Amino acid sequence: MGETIPRTASADGQLAELLARRAGMLLLEIQRDAGTDLLGSTELRGSADLQAQEYLTASLRRKRPSDALLVPGVIDYPARLAADRLWIVDPLDGSAEFVEGRPDFAVDVALWEHGELRAGALALPGLGEVFGTSAPLEVPDRAPGPLRVAVSRTRPPALPPRVRQNVELAPMGSVGYRIGAVLRGEVDAYVSADPVSECSAAAGIALAAAVGLHVSHWDGSELTFNTASAELAHLLVCREEHATWFVAALSGRTGAGAP
Repeated sequence: MGETIPRTASADGQLAELLARRAGMLLLEIQRDAGTDLLGSTELRGSADLQAQEYLTASLRRKRPSDALLVPGVIDYPARLAADRLWIVDPLDGSAEFVEGRPDFAVDVALWEHGELRAGALALPGLGEVFGTSAPLEVPDRAPGPLRVAVSRTRPPALPPRVRQNVELAPMGSVGYRIGAVLRGEVDAYVSADPVSECSAAAGIALAAAVGLHVSHWDGSELTFNTASAELAHLLVCREEHATWFVAALSGRTGAGAP
């Protein structure tokens, strides 16, 4: 029961998927048990976040006792900056959506090792779906029509005119859910101007990279994890065929033309 699972890329990916799936099931149980009286309450938000956090951290400390942990607002030790392996976790990504009874929240579990994201799993409990790097999905073919871009539903980014004029915005809840929308083919890209937590983004980005999607800052530069701020600014996740246009349009370079 408490044995340490061998540390291989495949085993780490399977562990991430298992933990994300079970944490998502736990959140759904909490939501059902709360009933309509508690929906929207800070009590429900705090209880759900704490229970999911306790489950994930206890499981990782049992299965990967020598690895470092990063959990938003709970665990962030300076020693993690020198760690070789770091689990980057968001137990309830989109707590506002969760307490409102919306489906666009997520559970994010990722492993960063020696400077790279090695494994990740993204649970979307409201949709009954879990994606993991141990068995990467195939991104659906793009449907005809204008480019659709997932953005925050509460803090839409200030986008350059060239982008605004050529895309349809799709406001959504959590960061993980927005990246998941690109993976599922619901949108063509996810764009964020404000800094987002590594904990909310790492799992989705690990998955996006695993299936060949483009991930970068707006200027095309590489994303870096396990930073002191534990944040990512000007994030872009999109289909590879649109990456050149998005980077040029978002960074203000000339010659971006139409997508």
